[in-house]
Amino acid sequence: MKETDAGVVRAELSGAVDLRRVGADPDYWYPVALTRDVRVGKVVAAVFAGERLALYRGKSGAVHALEDRCAHRQVPLSMGVVEGDVLRCRYHAWAYRGDGRISQIPYLTKEDRRPPRGVRGYPVREAYGLVFVFPGDPDKAQTTALPELPAFSSSQYKTLTYSRIVRCHYSFMHENLLDMNHQFLHQGVVGRLRPELIGQCGDARSVEARYLFTHAGGKRNAGASVLAGEGIAGGSRDVMTIRTEYPYQTLDLVPEGADEPVFSLWAAYVPVGADQRACHVYGLLMIKKPRVPAVLTVAAPLIRRFTERIFAQDRMAVQAEQRAWDEQGEDRNHEVFSLILDVREVLRASGVPLSVSAGPRGAEPCAGAAGLCGGGDPELRQPDAAPVR
Repeated sequence: MKETDAGVVRAELSGAVDLRRVGADPDYWYPVALTRDVRVGKVVAAVFAGERLALYRGKSGAVHALEDRCAHRQVPLSMGVVEGDVLRCRYHAWAYRGDGRISQIPYLTKEDRRPPRGVRGYPVREAYGLVFVFPGDPDKAQTTALPELPAFSSSQYKTLTYSRIVRCHYSFMHENLLDMNHQFLHQGVVGRLRPELIGQCGDARSVEARYLFTHAGGKRNAGASVLAGEGIAGGSRDVMTIRTEYPYQTLDLVPEGADEPVFSLWAAYVPVGADQRACHVYGLLMIKKPRVPAVLTVAAPLIRRFTERIFAQDRMAVQAEQRAWDEQGEDRNHEVFSLILDVREVLRASGVPLSVSAGPRGAEPCAGAAGLCGGGDPELRQPDAAPVR
């Protein structure tokens, strides 16, 4: 018996399910584009777990999301043209309403065969500078809430928006942010940080961890000093709270003696390919404005460079984890941290099984989204972090 086969047998005997074979539950709102990218009269290609989407904004200003295929000859509708509030296929000019129903076939006569009803339309909502779609059961969309981000709407905070492709299963991202014991990876940027887990809690859909951070020396990045204010960079003791609230993740940093976070992060990891071996990371970094707000505007480039360096290091690590899984064909991690074991159970129980065909060598991460990555390495072409307010 091959070693990989033995691993499958062990998993079956123990009743365990390999988390990296668990897909994201589609019955939630997922961001699939930045609002500023979906302009009036334009079409944008997007994707969720291998489902290709065509987003367009009609003259009314509303954004619509349709299957990215024409019911006629399967040509991507993301290649189409917006006319008023309908999307017209570039090939034979079939026109679609925002709900996916066909509104016109220019050359259709009474003698022609009855055409199809159309393509699937997805519920869409815009919030926080993002376009969210509901890829699951549309009947659940009305009763499923968007994430609540009070800091985004507060005049006391300024928001930076991030959009990146990472070539790993979304679960690696949850584990990476929740497990702050990996600070050795970042010591060249933030110096020597000493995290201490001071509390954890959770339920069937969430896991929360509270860390006490102290700075133990070493060179600190200027962007870290600006971002944390008098927090970590100032040598005080700070409390960082990280929470996986399925399917999203949040992080708040509260300096010692403060009542509000000096910054808050919200992140969503949206699967790209059908095999879910890559995800599109959308992040909102909400930074509390200093007494002189202009200082934050001037310092934004420093913060951006700092966060990009941290993210690049994390991406290097999680993509290495994914490569190991691909090569080994199973999860051979020997995790000892109870917090990560807890979040794995939440992700495993909250997700849905991937199809058998969606294995580690399945569809390419960007194969299902014409124009999303634009060819080549998608990681090199995602837009830099940009202020939205």
